[in-house]
Amino acid sequence: MRAKAVKEELLETALQDTDTIDFEIIEQFFFAYRDFVSDPDAILSHSGFGRAHHRVVHFVNREPGMTVATLLDTLKITKQSLARVLKQLIDSGYIRQVAGPEDRRQRKLYPTAKGRTLALALAEPQSRRIARAFEKVPADMRPGIKLFLEGMRDK
Repeated sequence: MRAKAVKEELLETALQDTDTIDFEIIEQFFFAYRDFVSDPDAILSHSGFGRAHHRVVHFVNREPGMTVATLLDTLKITKQSLARVLKQLIDSGYIRQVAGPEDRRQRKLYPTAKGRTLALALAEPQSRRIARAFEKVPADMRPGIKLFLEGMRDK
């Protein structure tokens, strides 16, 4: 015997903001993130890389000599997730991995000149986008915007 099919109700009214949910801000984040990563995505696609590669290149360039453990903690990903991405970046000559001076098991990561060039190429369109956005707000609001973004992060 077949179960009687339940006809799903179609809801035609958009969700509205509530006291606890601001859908407009959520949408602004979706659109801002989509556009913020679009330029680097296009650059990375030419070399077969993706957003995970972008994050690794960014943070290794910001903190040369960081350990793999620190990078894992920064990105909040597993060793397995990082292994493939890091191997590709090392094999392609963007990142260099060096054994730690005191503890040979420790792996320190450094950008190569090629890696530094890529990091700058990825950051430039994002920096232009940020500068355009800041043109629309008074200069004294910049610290508040930075505090807001920090507040969005998990501590």
